[in-house]
Parts: sequence; structure tokens; C-alpha cells
Amino acid sequence: MSLGVGDAGFGYGGVPVFAGLSFAAGSGEAVAVVGANGAGKSTLLKCLVGAEVLDSGTVLFEGAPLDESSGAFRAAVASLLDDADYFPDVSVVEHLRLLAWLHSSSEDVEAVLAEVGLTAVADQLPPTLSSGQRHRLGLALCFVRPRSVLVLDEPEQRLDVAGRSWLRDRLLAEKAAGVAVVFASHDHELVEAVACRTVVL
Repeated sequence: MSLGVGDAGFGYGGVPVFAGLSFAAGSGEAVAVVGANGAGKSTLLKCLVGAEVLDSGTVLFEGAPLDESSGAFRAAVASLLDDADYFPDVSVVEHLRLLAWLHSSSEDVEAVLAEVGLTAVADQLPPTLSSGQRHRLGLALCFVRPRSVLVLDEPEQRLDVAGRSWLRDRLLAEKAAGVAVVFASHDHELVEAVACRTVVL
């Protein structure tokens, strides 16, 4: 599997955010998107998953122009973006069970909960969680479903030192399993440990 962009450009109100951008992450590769706040990292990731539309250029999935509505794309790509939201009346564990069921996943929901440190709050509703716990829920939702491509916007957000160490190991394991990873990050150690290439905005 591969996901990337060719000669991509995007702007707001006629002001360019990025232009002439080309890269791809293939199976077992990780591409880190880096840059200052406001440089367009989150916007680029939204374009990659079809949540925003490029002004110019093309998002490429498996070397062909992206059809965000295709079943193959939706089955392959797991993402956590900066605007993640959850059902307010569905518990943490129910979120994971529902997504696992929808994707016919063989992942052990309880094991994923334990891995991200949410076992103690499994029966709580998202509005009762801290921002860090909600972020971990977003990561858990990526890991409880099958995936060939993983798109993450600053996955290190609100993780402590131990959490960042776990995240590094998890992303390295994703690469070893053949998953293509694209992630935006401000964590230089995470980028150095995980990324095969960097895209600077």
C-alpha cells in the first residue's frame, strides 16, 4: 500500500499554505511531516485522507488519484487528526468494540485498551475523559481495526515520557508489519527514531 501526493498545492483565501509538494509512503515506510505551527501540517494530512481537497495536484493512493469514498481506501486507512470527535453517549470500550465489529477486526479490544492505558476508564463516556485520555482513545481506535496505512496528526500530543516511548515502539512495529505511516510531529526524537523521510513545510 502507498499514500502520498503529487505536485500538491493548497491555500486559504488566495494565500498559499504549501505548493509543489510530492512524496509517498509505501508499505513499511514512515514519512514525518514537520514544520512550525501554522505551516500546514494538519491541512496536508486532512487532504491525504480526503477531509480537505487540494487546490492543485493529486492525492495518490496506490499510485492512482484518491477516491475517498472507495471501500478499498476506507478499509486500508486508519487516521487520527486534530479534530477527532466521539459519540458522547458511547463508552470508551463500546467505541472500540463498534469499530472492531464494523471492520471485522480480530484485534483484542481489551488488549488494545490496556496498551493505551485506558482499562481503568473503559466504561466512561468521552466527555468525562481528560484531553490526554481522549487522545489515547483516538490512538486506540486506529490500532483496534485492520490498516495498511496510518495517518496521525501529532500522535505524541499529551503523552508523558513513558507514553512517547510506547508510541515510538508502536510505530516501529507498524512499519515492521508493512504499514505505511504518515505522521506530523514536533517531537524530534520520535521523528528521528521512526521516519524514513521527512517533509518540511
